[in-house]
Amino acid sequence: MTDNSESDGVQPVLRVRGLSTRFFSSFGVVQAVSDVSFEVYPGETLGIVGESGSGKSVTAQSILRLVPKPGRIVAGSIELDGVDLLDLDAEEMRRIRGRTLSMVSQNPLTALNPALRIGWQLDEAHRSHSKTGSKKDARVRTKEMLTAVGIADADERANSYPHEYSGGMQQRIVIAMGMMNEPNLMIADEPTTALDVTIQAQVIELMKQLIEDHNMALVLITHNMGVVANMCDRVAVMYAGEIVEEAPIDELFEDPKHPYTWALLRSLPSITHIDTEIPTISGSPPDMMNPPSGCRFQARCPFAEAVCEEHPDLDIVGDRRKARCWISQRGDTFASDDELPIGESNQS
Repeated sequence: MTDNSESDGVQPVLRVRGLSTRFFSSFGVVQAVSDVSFEVYPGETLGIVGESGSGKSVTAQSILRLVPKPGRIVAGSIELDGVDLLDLDAEEMRRIRGRTLSMVSQNPLTALNPALRIGWQLDEAHRSHSKTGSKKDARVRTKEMLTAVGIADADERANSYPHEYSGGMQQRIVIAMGMMNEPNLMIADEPTTALDVTIQAQVIELMKQLIEDHNMALVLITHNMGVVANMCDRVAVMYAGEIVEEAPIDELFEDPKHPYTWALLRSLPSITHIDTEIPTISGSPPDMMNPPSGCRFQARCPFAEAVCEEHPDLDIVGDRRKARCWISQRGDTFASDDELPIGESNQS
């Protein structure tokens, strides 16, 4: 794992600042992503976690400039190697995708054409960004990448169709496709969700090895905290369209600085819950057409106070740590208060 920062003279591969994405409909405007900022450095894996609807996948789509209609990025900047992607036209952005920026999708069958052989699809991924466009060079690269992701007999298997591979092998092919042109940044959106636990572990190890070998930066979008613990250097926790906490992986698990992170970690299944009910987070996320003006987690927070009626900024709460919480920002802690049920307010 990597511990890069600008203080070490290392520049981030990706720098997102004040990103806001909205979905416009006749019913109103959904504030899917609000004022999101983070960086990712070479050789580093940043996990973006949160429950469904938290905005993590829309953040990934925004970086890729693939926000589906009626969505639109309304504010912010997305700098990849110093170039703001929001300043590029559609053709310039197309040239970047797959070359310096690539994606691994959740469902490999949506990324692979069932009617075309695997080898042709991988060849095309290389040729579309190659200076020569040579079929011979593309096929050499295809064989290299199939071998790199653990698919034996690359010559023969390149002639197979997607349905002739297992789900785990299909995901390996999608990863190979994303790595064809050695991108500086890869975005993986729930890359192990459709796989069983054994195959998940293999895919995780594969991606970790590829990151190390190529000094590539990875943004991992997931709801699986086990995958986060195994893959990530840092974590950004999202809730209701905002980043509510950012921290190095070990510190996040040991001492969460936002009540949502604290509640999320408490709700994970563990050996301590064999004879007890697993704690849950009561209530529901806010309506993103009309989010609360104060802390967006306030209505579900067991530590809410009067000050939480005001909206907190994402502020520094320790070395390389940030939290969007008034309680953490004044230095108080709640990580050891395991007896307080989630959803029970401490207001009296």
